[in-house]
Amino acid sequence: MNNYRDIIIRPIITEKTMKYMDADNKVTFEVAKGTNKIQIRQAVEAIFGVKVEQVNVINVKPKTKRMGKYVGKTKAVRKAIVKIAEGQDINLFGEEAE
Repeated sequence: MNNYRDIIIRPIITEKTMKYMDADNKVTFEVAKGTNKIQIRQAVEAIFGVKVEQVNVINVKPKTKRMGKYVGKTKAVRKAIVKIAEGQDINLFGEEAE
Protein backbone atom coordinates (compact mmCIF):
# COMPACT_ATOMS: atom_id res chain seq x y z
CA MET A 1 0.00 0.00 0.00
CA ASN A 2 1.82 3.04 -1.25
CA ASN A 3 -0.91 5.64 -0.97
CA TYR A 4 -3.07 6.37 2.07
CA ARG A 5 -6.12 6.70 -0.19
CA ASP A 6 -5.59 3.06 -1.26
CA ILE A 7 -6.09 1.98 2.37
CA ILE A 8 -9.30 3.92 3.14
CA ILE A 9 -11.85 2.88 0.49
CA ARG A 10 -14.99 4.69 1.72
CA PRO A 11 -16.83 5.66 4.89
CA ILE A 12 -19.70 3.43 5.96
CA ILE A 13 -22.82 5.48 6.76
CA THR A 14 -25.63 3.57 8.47
CA GLU A 15 -27.91 4.23 11.43
CA LYS A 16 -25.61 2.26 13.70
CA THR A 17 -22.45 4.08 12.59
CA MET A 18 -24.21 7.44 13.03
CA LYS A 19 -24.93 6.46 16.65
CA TYR A 20 -21.22 5.66 17.08
CA MET A 21 -20.32 9.08 15.66
CA ASP A 22 -22.66 10.93 18.03
CA ALA A 23 -22.07 8.97 21.22
CA ASP A 24 -18.44 7.80 21.16
CA ASN A 25 -16.79 9.94 18.43
CA LYS A 26 -16.13 6.80 16.33
CA VAL A 27 -16.10 6.72 12.52
CA THR A 28 -16.44 3.55 10.43
CA PHE A 29 -14.56 3.00 7.16
CA GLU A 30 -14.30 0.24 4.62
CA VAL A 31 -10.60 -0.52 4.31
CA ALA A 32 -8.49 -2.57 1.92
CA LYS A 33 -7.93 -6.22 2.68
CA GLY A 34 -4.51 -7.00 4.13
CA THR A 35 -4.07 -3.71 5.99
CA ASN A 36 -3.31 -3.63 9.69
CA LYS A 37 -4.32 -1.26 12.47
CA ILE A 38 -1.13 0.79 12.30
CA GLN A 39 -1.55 1.45 8.56
CA ILE A 40 -5.21 2.40 9.09
CA ARG A 41 -4.28 4.79 11.92
CA GLN A 42 -1.59 6.48 9.80
CA ALA A 43 -3.94 6.80 6.82
CA VAL A 44 -6.78 8.40 8.82
CA GLU A 45 -4.40 10.81 10.55
CA ALA A 46 -2.79 11.82 7.25
CA ILE A 47 -6.00 12.19 5.20
CA PHE A 48 -8.25 13.89 7.77
CA GLY A 49 -5.69 15.60 10.03
CA VAL A 50 -7.06 14.22 13.31
CA LYS A 51 -5.56 12.25 16.20
CA VAL A 52 -6.66 8.61 16.34
CA GLU A 53 -7.00 7.02 19.79
CA GLN A 54 -8.09 3.49 18.88
CA VAL A 55 -8.67 1.28 15.83
CA ASN A 56 -10.84 -1.86 15.76
CA VAL A 57 -10.97 -4.05 12.64
CA ILE A 58 -13.78 -6.41 11.60
CA ASN A 59 -13.80 -8.87 8.69
CA VAL A 60 -17.39 -9.27 7.46
CA LYS A 61 -17.87 -12.55 5.61
CA PRO A 62 -20.10 -12.74 2.53
CA LYS A 63 -23.73 -13.80 2.98
CA THR A 64 -25.65 -16.04 0.62
CA LYS A 65 -28.55 -14.22 -1.05
CA ARG A 66 -31.28 -15.50 -3.39
CA MET A 67 -33.25 -13.82 -6.12
CA GLY A 68 -35.79 -16.43 -7.17
CA LYS A 69 -33.91 -19.52 -8.29
CA TYR A 70 -30.58 -17.68 -8.61
CA VAL A 71 -28.15 -17.84 -5.72
CA GLY A 72 -25.29 -15.43 -5.17
CA LYS A 73 -23.18 -13.89 -2.43
CA THR A 74 -22.62 -10.41 -1.11
CA LYS A 75 -19.06 -9.13 -1.13
CA ALA A 76 -16.68 -9.62 1.79
CA VAL A 77 -15.81 -6.36 3.52
CA ARG A 78 -13.09 -5.31 5.95
CA LYS A 79 -14.33 -2.57 8.30
CA ALA A 80 -12.33 -0.32 10.60
CA ILE A 81 -13.98 1.48 13.51
CA VAL A 82 -11.73 4.43 14.35
CA LYS A 83 -12.04 6.36 17.63
CA ILE A 84 -11.11 10.02 17.19
CA ALA A 85 -9.62 12.13 20.02
CA GLU A 86 -12.05 14.20 22.08
CA GLY A 87 -12.83 17.59 20.58
CA GLN A 88 -11.93 16.58 17.00
CA ASP A 89 -14.22 15.37 14.26
CA ILE A 90 -14.23 14.19 10.66
CA ASN A 91 -16.61 15.95 8.28
CA LEU A 92 -17.91 13.17 6.01
CA PHE A 93 -20.79 15.15 4.52
CA GLY A 94 -18.94 18.19 3.15
CA GLU A 95 -20.90 20.65 5.28
CA GLU A 96 -19.40 23.70 6.96
CA ALA A 97 -18.79 23.44 10.69
CA GLU A 98 -21.04 25.61 12.84
